[in-house]
Amino acid sequence: MLDLARAQIEAAIDLDRAVVALEEGFKAASAGRVQMPPVGYLGFPAHHGDCHIKFGHITGDPIFVVKIATGFYDNPRRGLPTSSGMMIALSAETGAVVAILRDEGWLTDLRTALAGAIATRAGARSDARRIGVVGAGTQARFQIRAAAHLMRERAPQFAIWARSAERAEAVQAELLAEGIAVTLATSPEALCAETDAIITTTPATSPLLKAAWIRPGTHITAMGADAPGKQELESGLVAAADIRIADSLDQCLDHGEFAAAAREGLIERRACVELGAVLAGHAIGRNDARDITIADLTGLAVQDIAIARVVLEGCGASLRPGAR
Repeated sequence: MLDLARAQIEAAIDLDRAVVALEEGFKAASAGRVQMPPVGYLGFPAHHGDCHIKFGHITGDPIFVVKIATGFYDNPRRGLPTSSGMMIALSAETGAVVAILRDEGWLTDLRTALAGAIATRAGARSDARRIGVVGAGTQARFQIRAAAHLMRERAPQFAIWARSAERAEAVQAELLAEGIAVTLATSPEALCAETDAIITTTPATSPLLKAAWIRPGTHITAMGADAPGKQELESGLVAAADIRIADSLDQCLDHGEFAAAAREGLIERRACVELGAVLAGHAIGRNDARDITIADLTGLAVQDIAIARVVLEGCGASLRPGAR
């Protein structure tokens, strides 16, 4: 059995291989080749925190993965990271533990960011270069780095807005030092006016973006609504979209960004498509340059399986039982 610490995990990751693995995972999920039971969720409202437990298996894979991920959103005030957690890879042939990945939430942050970049590339116009990010936490940083890598041929430029101007400035300074072009937007409305695509990364429980602010041709990837009660987009904005892309229709219509609009009777299941179907060419991510497109990502266990496999393969590990 392997027991990997975060430093070993980071050293084993190849971003381009991870992107391919995630895309294949989304395709497998949409094709019905993945077991993914409902997400386990614990809320800690007194401490502005939550915990997700996700687990699943891709048909034919030698391993399955159980992932525990926590997010405690007041932690930065204490000098602590927002997210933590771990993954456990087990043999799908014997049930034996193959590896413990003590990633401290880093793999969840990475796979979430890469999924956001994949969805943004799939739904955005081919000439989209200006990307707005709502939020200034850990995931905002990860999303910008992932989009800068995955869409590097476009030389993307980024703008961010957050409720805390101080935190937004800290993100800007950090990423400018890494060579990523980042400016600050004065308001969410201004952010919408100056960008081609928008990625929202907050745990907001009331909408931050309004339909009236969104220009024709804009793509939005909404990351924050991964549990009941969270919502970053106005329901009317979701209803106004020309294309709605869900990582999982079941999850997004139950507790994702699309859930509120569905409960209000503004959208129906048949008016949404899955990201895996778009990536496989079975559905379209955009019809026209003036379309407003929205991707709602709630996070799937198949992403954890995919990223865990990339780590284990990067370490040269055998995924068969009894191997060392």
